[in-house]
Amino acid sequence: MPAPIPRQRAIPAAEGGQAHAPRQDAGALALNPSGTAGQTDDGPHGSPLTLLVIEDDPGGSLSVPALLDSAGNPIRVRTARNLTEAERLLTDDVHCILLDLALPAPAVAPGGPGGSGGPDDPEADDDELVALQHVLRLAPRHAVLALTANGDAERGAEAVRVGAQDYLFRDELDGRLLSRTVRYAVERKRADAAQRQLTESRLRAQENARLERGLLPTPLLDGSPLRFAAHYRPGRSRALLGGDFYDTVRTPDGSVHVMIGDVCGHGPDEAALGVELRIAWRALTFAGLCGDELLSTLQKVLEHERADDEIFATLCTVDIAPDGRRAGLCLAGHPAPLIARDGRLAELLPYEDGGPALGLLPRARWPRRQVELGGTWSLMLYTDGLIEGRVGQGNQRLGQDGMVEMVRRQIAAGLRGDALLEAAVNEVRDLNGGDLTDDVAVLLLDRATGGHGR
Repeated sequence: MPAPIPRQRAIPAAEGGQAHAPRQDAGALALNPSGTAGQTDDGPHGSPLTLLVIEDDPGGSLSVPALLDSAGNPIRVRTARNLTEAERLLTDDVHCILLDLALPAPAVAPGGPGGSGGPDDPEADDDELVALQHVLRLAPRHAVLALTANGDAERGAEAVRVGAQDYLFRDELDGRLLSRTVRYAVERKRADAAQRQLTESRLRAQENARLERGLLPTPLLDGSPLRFAAHYRPGRSRALLGGDFYDTVRTPDGSVHVMIGDVCGHGPDEAALGVELRIAWRALTFAGLCGDELLSTLQKVLEHERADDEIFATLCTVDIAPDGRRAGLCLAGHPAPLIARDGRLAELLPYEDGGPALGLLPRARWPRRQVELGGTWSLMLYTDGLIEGRVGQGNQRLGQDGMVEMVRRQIAAGLRGDALLEAAVNEVRDLNGGDLTDDVAVLLLDRATGGHGR
């Protein structure tokens, strides 16, 4: 026969933080929280399960039978006569709370801390649910079981709706039922917490994805006969934005400006810096800057915004004349673009006069080289992620020469625009034997036969 819960309860020592319960007979269990019960893996980190009973039963009719966890070890039990005492006993090793819904509501002024609110609160006139709500606020990470009068299933269901994991009838407690219910409540609380964390993680991931998509550039080429295509693949797992950046705009004089760059590294800080440089480049370009003046200003932006003096960025800028036949080229430690002219094999633009990467030399200069494009052409700009992938076994890299041969072959096969870029990136990935670890950005500008100024 279950033994009644002892009426005298010890309060945790002020310094030691432990409550020592008096010894009970073998029919009931009220062990101290110091871990004298057998160890089980039901609790976190292999600790035994602990149940905190909150009840005020002057008649001593409520009794808690001996409880066992799934491994057959005793479940520790503590009891509190009121919510104030429960708060002192609610230590980190408590896993589940059994609350008697007949417990008087806490005496809290309407709207006060921990209270249920003012007179308009629909729960304010329900003392039993007020006590439950107080416990749920007091212990948001703990499983809670509601104890209600025999047959009062409606009150129990309401307690579950408010936030309890389950409910039990006061006059139907037995060791097997209560043990199983405690274990179920603890696992359900863990599952609910895990699901909530998963949902929060998904929402954060969706927000990050929307943010990253918003930071990717929208080409501004209205009025230009040039066709634009881009392929972007960040090296970071599950990311949409890396340290590579690009942009293209058409200024009021009809010139088309395009750039591509790469911040060393490919983490979130590098991605943020790349976005800052891209936006600065667009603003400076619309302000009329180009060549050395533009890159010198971008270097100042980099120096002020980077988190470490070792951070640098490579950059390639091309400004195409309104007639589409000539362009100015600036290289700041970046690989030269590839051009495919009508009737000629694809080749790299001149790269002998390039300057250093941004952020390496305080007073560096970047000469602007004039290049002839011709009437019909395709201009491909890319980051080093496209040329530094491995080729076959060993440490051999594709390199610029290998990339040129690959693009020549793909153009000969009739690939153009987006299809050409996708084929190039996929082939590089296949040659690497799997996903590329570095960011990859590739742009393509096409001037077809019949474009104005031909």
